[in-house]
Amino acid sequence: MSDSCVFIVEDDPWYCDLLEYYIKLDPEYTVEKYLTGKECLANLYKNPLAISLDFSLPDYKGTEMLKQIHEIRPGLPVIIISGQKDIGTAVELLKDGAWDYIVKDDDTRNRLLNTLKIIRETSKIRLENEQLKVQVGKKYDFSSSIIGSSETLKKIYSKIEKTLDSNINVSITGETGTGKELVAKAIHYNSSRNKKSFVVINVAAIPSELIESELFGHEKGAFTGASNRRIGKLEEADKGTIFLDEIAEMSPNMQAKLLRVLQEREITRIGSNDPIKVDVRVITATYKDLAAEVKKGSFRADLFYRLMGLPVHLPPLRERGKDILILSKYFADEFCKENKKTIVSFSPDAQHKLLNYSYPGNIRELKSVIELSILMADGDIVKPDDITLTAIDQKQDLLQKELSLEEYNKEIIKYYLEKYDHKVIPVAKKLKIAKSTLYRLIEKYELS
Repeated sequence: MSDSCVFIVEDDPWYCDLLEYYIKLDPEYTVEKYLTGKECLANLYKNPLAISLDFSLPDYKGTEMLKQIHEIRPGLPVIIISGQKDIGTAVELLKDGAWDYIVKDDDTRNRLLNTLKIIRETSKIRLENEQLKVQVGKKYDFSSSIIGSSETLKKIYSKIEKTLDSNINVSITGETGTGKELVAKAIHYNSSRNKKSFVVINVAAIPSELIESELFGHEKGAFTGASNRRIGKLEEADKGTIFLDEIAEMSPNMQAKLLRVLQEREITRIGSNDPIKVDVRVITATYKDLAAEVKKGSFRADLFYRLMGLPVHLPPLRERGKDILILSKYFADEFCKENKKTIVSFSPDAQHKLLNYSYPGNIRELKSVIELSILMADGDIVKPDDITLTAIDQKQDLLQKELSLEEYNKEIIKYYLEKYDHKVIPVAKKLKIAKSTLYRLIEKYELS
């Protein structure tokens, strides 16, 4: 059976033909029609894309038919088509797992085609993500920690894979909240070093006067308060991996000492003269542009080249497209399981709202947004009003990027295209430019 086949279950032959006509307005769909629920259930082995189901069939009521379908094919999208405008009935059916409830009226065609489009896109995303997980899982299980199926993420998987059979250092860049530590863990736990320690140290969180002891350790009595010998993080990570988060915040003095460790492959505890050999893979992370920091003189060039190794850049969530929906579902399922709640789904309008927000806090912010939305939802369907998005000063956020004038032009046009659903006329009016100029810029910046 084609993955674009739609079952129509309708006991009125004329209306059944009408629904078939509506659906086939999109040539990508094929249709199979059934006049009874029994016929439909007997053919579920064909695994259709979705089912358009009449609420009142001669042999099954809508609620019972919905239950039977989901017992045979859990998760199969079912669109209830009904002549009843009873809101209570609609709510109950949606709670029972119906994808949508459409009343038979003049707007049936548009509602049905729009719902089928969303189902097809969601099904495609799910299939791509499952295929990617299978493909990656054959060798490495990155997808258990790095969720998504965008082209950008596939490239990151490919880069990670290249690091696994070597000891090359890795430098991870990206905005705060993009998942830099998750990538570092994925590299370590899928490498030959995975049976040894993965040690994390946040450079920015440790006072400069304490970080040497934290990294190198100290002997008993080395300084006031050193009542016992302490093993440093570099020694703890021997034969394993050390993850230096916010490396750009390291002081010049410590940069020099870290450089020596990388060159000599040995450390000396504070208060000792005996060098200790260490075999450590170093993964660093920063939201800053380290090359720019080198030009400013705040970061050593020789250390920069030692650490850079294989660079991995994590894009902000706003550039990962429908990964937002995949991550939303993942966070929702995890939250519901942890809190013993009914697993929720997101209405089409809620999905649209999630996709059209910039997420200055990236994945970390999305996780908080999703968890709050579940608490705010009355049932097991999250609606737009349940989703709270924090208002951020977009102008200040944009200026902090320090882009070129042309790059700012692209950002501004992209923002207004998304805000006005990619409708050229209102965007051109808002920007006070001709439509032809806007079309030219859209083509130039590949924003179509």
